[in-house]
Amino acid sequence: MRLRSLGIAFAAIAALVAIPAQAPAAAAETPLSQGKFATSSSDENAGTPASSAVDGNTGTRWSSAAADTQWLQVDLGASATVTRVVLNWEAAYGKDYRIQVSDNGSSWSDIRTVTGGDGGTDTLDVSGQGRYVRMYGTARGTQYGYSLWEFQVFGDGGGTSPTCGTANAAKDRPATASSTENGGTPAASAFDGNTGTRWSSQASDPQWVRVDLGSVQDICRVDLNWEAAYGREFTLQASANGQDWTTLKTVTNGTGGTASYEVSGSGRYVRVHGTARGTAYGYSLWEVAVHTGSGGTPPVEGGGDLGPNVIVVDPSTPNLQARFDQVFAQQESSQFGSGRYQFLLKPGTYNGINAQLGFYTSISGLGLNPDDTKINGDITVDAGWFNGNATQNFWRSAENLSIKPVNGTNRWAVAQAAPFRRIHVEGGLNLAPAGYGWASGGYIADSKIDGTVGPYSQQQWYTRESSVGGWTNGVWNMTFSGVQGAPATNFDTGPYTTLETTPVSREKPFLYLDGNDYKVFVPGKRTNARGVSWPANAGGTSLPLDQFYVVKPGATATTINAALSQGLNLLFTPGVYHLDRTIEVTRANTVVLGLGLATLIPDNGVDAMHVADVDGVKLASFLIDAGAAKSDTLLRLGPASGSADHAANPTSMQDVFVRVGGAGPGLAANSVVVNSDDVLIDHTWIWRADHGEGVGWETNRADYGLVVNGDDVLATGLFVEHFNKYDVLWNGERGRTVFFQNEKAYDAPNPAAITHDGIVGYAGYKVADSVDVHEAWGLGSYCNYTSDPSIVQQHGFQVPVKAGIKMHDILVISLGGKGQYAHVVNNTGAPTSGTDTVPSKITQFP
Repeated sequence: MRLRSLGIAFAAIAALVAIPAQAPAAAAETPLSQGKFATSSSDENAGTPASSAVDGNTGTRWSSAAADTQWLQVDLGASATVTRVVLNWEAAYGKDYRIQVSDNGSSWSDIRTVTGGDGGTDTLDVSGQGRYVRMYGTARGTQYGYSLWEFQVFGDGGGTSPTCGTANAAKDRPATASSTENGGTPAASAFDGNTGTRWSSQASDPQWVRVDLGSVQDICRVDLNWEAAYGREFTLQASANGQDWTTLKTVTNGTGGTASYEVSGSGRYVRVHGTARGTAYGYSLWEVAVHTGSGGTPPVEGGGDLGPNVIVVDPSTPNLQARFDQVFAQQESSQFGSGRYQFLLKPGTYNGINAQLGFYTSISGLGLNPDDTKINGDITVDAGWFNGNATQNFWRSAENLSIKPVNGTNRWAVAQAAPFRRIHVEGGLNLAPAGYGWASGGYIADSKIDGTVGPYSQQQWYTRESSVGGWTNGVWNMTFSGVQGAPATNFDTGPYTTLETTPVSREKPFLYLDGNDYKVFVPGKRTNARGVSWPANAGGTSLPLDQFYVVKPGATATTINAALSQGLNLLFTPGVYHLDRTIEVTRANTVVLGLGLATLIPDNGVDAMHVADVDGVKLASFLIDAGAAKSDTLLRLGPASGSADHAANPTSMQDVFVRVGGAGPGLAANSVVVNSDDVLIDHTWIWRADHGEGVGWETNRADYGLVVNGDDVLATGLFVEHFNKYDVLWNGERGRTVFFQNEKAYDAPNPAAITHDGIVGYAGYKVADSVDVHEAWGLGSYCNYTSDPSIVQQHGFQVPVKAGIKMHDILVISLGGKGQYAHVVNNTGAPTSGTDTVPSKITQFP
């Protein structure tokens, strides 16, 4: 009774005490990583995939092969700020490991390093930014692999989990194998979608079976259905060319049956490469399924080999002269062929070499400076293939080496689109063909010619920031800026226009070897420069090759854009690339560099390339060839609304050439449109074809060559020819051009076809009436109206008459009397007449 009374008393007292209401339980924070796409270096078996470490279930786990190093990574779907990582280890833990982040899945930064870990649960406070997060194990804590119940990433950001397609991209695709057991078990049977047929190999190791997907694709999962003869140890691999393989997944202790492996990578070819059989028999697969989509992490990898058409040599390479001769024999007259070749010469001294260069052939030294690669011999361009006429020696290049010519003078008889950059000539340079036939070129930059440069029959030439021992003559328009040893301006009586410096410049990026590693050197901006930039190479930066997607023939625009979105630069290896969508360059400071005149062809009327209104994009050394379906704009720099200030770090296009027709019908409304401010256009040939296939007034119609809407744009070495309307239309303020070469369209059918606003003929170079400030030096426009020689074009140049508009040293020429000009600029300047090709000049306008 007393106890009961005491309990009542306690209850009464408790009733007098205010007890706070219990707060509802807080929901656990969901990791950014949960349910996202995860991949790993290896899986212990099919029951321990990478996805089990990010599924939110502590009863499932990822475990790796029993080896170091191993990694597990997760794609957060978008960039995130990472603040904490929690690792819930199984008994097989990592003793030493790193937590890393990446924007692109290929270049990693450490945000935490752990040494001497003891397993259990590791909660790590970190600070980093990236789309991809990984545990990179370097030392296991046990004899087993690495094993995680859960890998959790916390922070802000991230995005939708990437998806992997359900379709089998390998079904009925061409397949090959290292061997077959017999005629009834071919490779194709593993990709026919029929689980009653199979591929089986001979009973030995190693063996492989591979499938050709038809194009480079993002690969996110591979499903294997083994027959009783299974693979105990094997790798899943991908390749862009069927020769160079990247491992997507390593499997040890395989148990056969059916298994699915989440992978990350891209390739045209997928291979199952067996190294240890699970039975005494061979390898045997009922089916292999390959799934593609946005789940690959990364969809492309940086670095790798340079492909089959890059020929890397050193002074000890056997039969080196024969290698040059073989390519030259193929390319000498292949003006519109598909062959593309790049010779890369490792640093050293090459004796007795004559490297003759045909179409789409480039030669470059791999030193950081030209004198690192010395040729005691010649690099020759001549015109024997065209009966001594060098006016069609287009699309080839030489760069970054020194030449000591055998007879003291090197012959470089080129026309347009044939740059000569970063060359040291220990002697003279002859720019004319043997026999001194016609020649129409050309461009030299950042080069030192110890002897005399002899243009002889060259009609025009532009030389920038170089050094010459002398310059002998010129025909019509020889322009120099920042060239030591250049002749003085004499345009009133001769061909020379000379500027002491170049207002703004930046040398072209180039590939070089740092030890055994390829890198790309990206020179810095120069202001009012004079003379060569080397050997100091001041202000430049080096980018390792693994920061580039090495693009090879067969690559798709989808993969190229995926690489760009990952933060990779682009290195196009020699080849012809058909694009079914526009290449979108959206990241500041992206480098897009071509080797061997790599050629981009937009299909189905898409544009070839767009560049966002961002700082410092560098486009260099490639050719855009218009497709048969009409594109609006082949190359666009900046959107129509672009207005950002890029003066400190401008975008540049250098040795970027554009062609409409010639190799076949091509159509475009505009060839190049520049909307961004401060762009540097350094040596471009924008050409509507006047010969070749698919040529006609409407067959390869393209109204505009270059349209400049951005302000403060500078063009140095501007070659634009044959467009149906304006070759250059300049709408932006404060534009400047140093050297311009132009021919009007040969095939204008009659005066009516080119009459506008009461004017016969579109100017080769028009500055819009709205522009207040513009200046240009050393400009020439030529007419050759072969379809109707009676055409009299009103003028070569049309500009508003304002105090801020200044045109220096300009001329017009009738080539052999095929059409005439009535004036040079607007209604000013004497007409051309007759067939003597004597220029009509103005040294200053207004």
